[in-house]
Amino acid sequence: MNETQFRLKYGMVIDLDKCVGCGACMVACQSENNLYVRLDESDKLRSTTWMRLYRINNGEKFPEAKFSFFPRPCMQCGHHTPCVSVCPATATTVDEEGGIVSQIYTRCIGCRYCVAACPYHVRYFNWWDPVFPEGMEKSLSPDVSPRMRGVVEKCTFCHHRLMKAKQKAAMEKRRDLKENEYITACTQACPTGAITFGDLNNPEHQVAKLAARPDAFRLLERLGTEPKVYYLTKHDWIRKLADNYLPEEDFRNVKKQKH
Repeated sequence: MNETQFRLKYGMVIDLDKCVGCGACMVACQSENNLYVRLDESDKLRSTTWMRLYRINNGEKFPEAKFSFFPRPCMQCGHHTPCVSVCPATATTVDEEGGIVSQIYTRCIGCRYCVAACPYHVRYFNWWDPVFPEGMEKSLSPDVSPRMRGVVEKCTFCHHRLMKAKQKAAMEKRRDLKENEYITACTQACPTGAITFGDLNNPEHQVAKLAARPDAFRLLERLGTEPKVYYLTKHDWIRKLADNYLPEEDFRNVKKQKH
């Protein structure tokens, strides 16, 4: 599906210059979406983290050394979505109205084609049955089902929150949602306001205004996957790390794709 077909286009803008690396977005995502904890979490390569926080640096030595934090949810690709294109069981689809890339666990056959196809490494395969520490089951969200062993999972832009917001709007005989009526858990939890969420197709929404700024960029943008997650920064070295550029190439002159 081409992203121009979306009536709504839910997306996110993350201001890296505001992010302090506190990890509140990760904790909120885990709590909201019932991400299980393994008995041994010392090997973080085996952890399931829908929202992952990376620490990046400019590769220089002190005193020129600089670093930044980089939150990475699912990029919610809008054009030739790699995971959707390879799934033989149609367990992952793109919502025709809002453009959200979903994951239907009961359809997933565990082939992991989507894991291999995703250029952003946002998909996780469940090798084990979910394990929750004693007492934690009382804090599980009733709106999100824990995933079973043998299926793939990922960030869904808290799709269950969208369903709740749409039900509320229907009760009020409205079709369209108000700005901030539907936001993700990570957006709500960020203490510095670094994450903005909304409809990229609505020029009145703050997220659309931020995505149109000249310092906005997307990860691996030239792949043509049209991610719906944008980043902001005033630092060129951070923006340069977001894609693969030739040594002699000026990344600032690369033609930006429309959002």
